[in-house]
Amino acid sequence: MYIHVSGSFHFPCARTLVLIQSEHSKECTGKKQNAKQNRWCFPLSLAILYAIAYVQFRIDETCNTKAMKLVVGLGNPEKRHENTRHNIGFEVLDEIARTHRAGFGSGKGNFLYAKILHRGEPVILLKPMTYMNLSGHAVVAAMQFYKIGIADILVVCDDLNIPLGSIRLRSKGSAGGQNGLKHIIQCLGRGDFARLRIGIAPAHPLGSYSSFVLGKFSSEERKTIDEILPRCVDAALDFASNGIDHAMNHFNVKPV
Repeated sequence: MYIHVSGSFHFPCARTLVLIQSEHSKECTGKKQNAKQNRWCFPLSLAILYAIAYVQFRIDETCNTKAMKLVVGLGNPEKRHENTRHNIGFEVLDEIARTHRAGFGSGKGNFLYAKILHRGEPVILLKPMTYMNLSGHAVVAAMQFYKIGIADILVVCDDLNIPLGSIRLRSKGSAGGQNGLKHIIQCLGRGDFARLRIGIAPAHPLGSYSSFVLGKFSSEERKTIDEILPRCVDAALDFASNGIDHAMNHFNVKPV
């Protein structure tokens, strides 16, 4: 079974193959199977397992031979922070992973990561587990481990200076009051890395900024976020395939 994944690259879906393998094993061990059917069980099982291993081999091989991109989604760990405004970076990465049928695992540092191939380009998706204000530690650890240069990273985060429903790509800049960006800049000693900022600013004045960003989206805000989430995913993947200049030219305009 082959599944089309992002552009021209195809590979077997490992999750689907695991399910097939599981159901196939049940059939092979059933009491009603005759000798002719059982004759094919073991070879088919090996073929399915080989296909699963081949998927991971192709991803790892590509990642080892081509310059990787690192897409970092900022947020806070723990379930209580899910669906909060500050965790929109995590949401974007979760959606990218979902559409590429990839799962997150523990990395060589205080972060979760997933490897994907987008149009033949290897991409590491990174979710720091350091809490927002110490995100730089995870980013530096990942850059060092995967040998990724500063020109190949994109940070996805919330932004209180941008209206809800808007996104803005930049090739460099200041933290703009975003503490995760601030710590990454401090740890790298420079701010010339790409970032995708997702607007969460409300129409009304705020009393407490921290309470607002750590709060959950209202039902109306949630509708807006769900509408722009696919655009955020496309912008991040466009960076991975074509670079920040191309992504800025295509996504720093309001969709028609």
